[in-house]
Amino acid sequence: MTFTGTWALLRTFVRLDRVRLAVWMGSITLLIWVSAASTMALFPTQADIDRTAATMEDNSAIIALNAAPYGLRTLGGEVVFGIGSFGHVVMGLMGMFLVGRHIRGDEEAGRTELLRATAIGRNAPMVAALANAVGALAITGVLITLVMLAYGLPAGGSVAYGAGMAAFGILFANATVVAGQVTEHNRAAYGIAGAALGASYVIRAVGDIGTGTLSWLSPMGWAQAIKAFAGERWWTLGLLAATAVGLVGVAAWLMAHRDLGSGLVVPRPGPSGAAPGLVRPWGLAVRLQRAALFWWTVGLALTGLSYGAIGKDIRDFIAENDAMADIIAQGTGDLTDTFFATSALTLALVAGGFTVAAVVRLRSEETSGRAEPLLATALPRSTWAGGHLLMAVAGTVVVLAGGGLGMGLAYGVSVGDLGEAGPLLAASVAFAPALWVLAGLALALFGLLPRAATWGAWAALTLCFVISYFGQLFDLPGWVMDLSPFQHVPQMPAEGFDLVPTAVLTLAAALLVAVGLAGLRHRDIATGA
Repeated sequence: MTFTGTWALLRTFVRLDRVRLAVWMGSITLLIWVSAASTMALFPTQADIDRTAATMEDNSAIIALNAAPYGLRTLGGEVVFGIGSFGHVVMGLMGMFLVGRHIRGDEEAGRTELLRATAIGRNAPMVAALANAVGALAITGVLITLVMLAYGLPAGGSVAYGAGMAAFGILFANATVVAGQVTEHNRAAYGIAGAALGASYVIRAVGDIGTGTLSWLSPMGWAQAIKAFAGERWWTLGLLAATAVGLVGVAAWLMAHRDLGSGLVVPRPGPSGAAPGLVRPWGLAVRLQRAALFWWTVGLALTGLSYGAIGKDIRDFIAENDAMADIIAQGTGDLTDTFFATSALTLALVAGGFTVAAVVRLRSEETSGRAEPLLATALPRSTWAGGHLLMAVAGTVVVLAGGGLGMGLAYGVSVGDLGEAGPLLAASVAFAPALWVLAGLALALFGLLPRAATWGAWAALTLCFVISYFGQLFDLPGWVMDLSPFQHVPQMPAEGFDLVPTAVLTLAAALLVAVGLAGLRHRDIATGA
């Protein structure tokens, strides 16, 4: 039977993913909880809600960045709008990564072939992986609903929002299964599913600032059209559910028409000889990570455009909301400049995802066995690692520059002065040394504690995010705030450039790199996962 062994595989996947599941569900629930708490602190009265809603309802840039302006005259609607499309993107990524590692990832590594050699049905791995992800996403939806209810928000809107978030994540989990049938490489499958997620966001954004018709071509538009806290439309859940079921059917049909280990699209044969750059460690690192660098730069540039487009309206947006003004401007400095300083910080934290991923790629190269043949030659370990580190260091500057340039150009066009682009570009790139510290920490973990390298580096970035955005809200002590390298970067353009902290951060990054390379030279290399 094609489903034989599904239950046993499901138990295995849950056990293997128990830490990942807890981190995903806990992080998303914390995100919703903190966002709800922040929104309620910003809008203590109905008058505050009404004033802010009047500003946001007609602001195309904010709508494109967040969501359609449903229910902005209610507290629940403000909470949902504040979380915006970011919440749906995170749910989509959760579904993608939970499914991808057990569908195409296990098949690419050869584990699925070993399982299929036993009494395991053809469709059992796919069904077990989907059940694992769907269960986690459904539980996350329930937790989101409970957070909303805990803050006293209406039950109908709370349930609708939690269900919509879960359904959206499930749809993209199923889309990742389909992508896994098309290509034989897990990273390519993630790329296809990620492109679909990005397209869903873009189509929704364009549709929402227009007539709204185009948004109905986007699954993200369907999820937001549930209109939580704004007269719920429950039937839109049916669109998400029907599409998700259809994707499972398509994936099963495609799986039946391809060989195990292959994809429907046959890779093109490579050239008979390697390009000159590929014989150098940095050239190989660039080839492996150039696609990630491109898409991270494009993503940050688009985000920067959104921030720059609303810069000239920021005074009107928060003019009568003292709480929001205090959060953005922290009570000092020019409001517009401090808004852009906060925006540059946001871009830097997002860019940290590229920085960390570029360094921890070393660990995946090691555990997959691809590093061992390289290091069996005359290639020194430090040179091999240095190629990826160089990609992370230089790529970080490129990604930050993309975000800063997008922000500067959008603001310059909106105010009729392109000279504003330079200071905002500098404000974004000024965070490069802070990100280099994260890169150094990731390399130090890789050299000394390789098993902790991946989760430790991502945990450090998460800590920086919490400190930057919620340190004051949680009244964290000063020594905890100082743990984040982002706290030591001059908040340009609200503040002037300061060479001392920049030099100190760069020196700290260099010391961490030295520690990591020393550890790598004196430890064993993994021979496979």
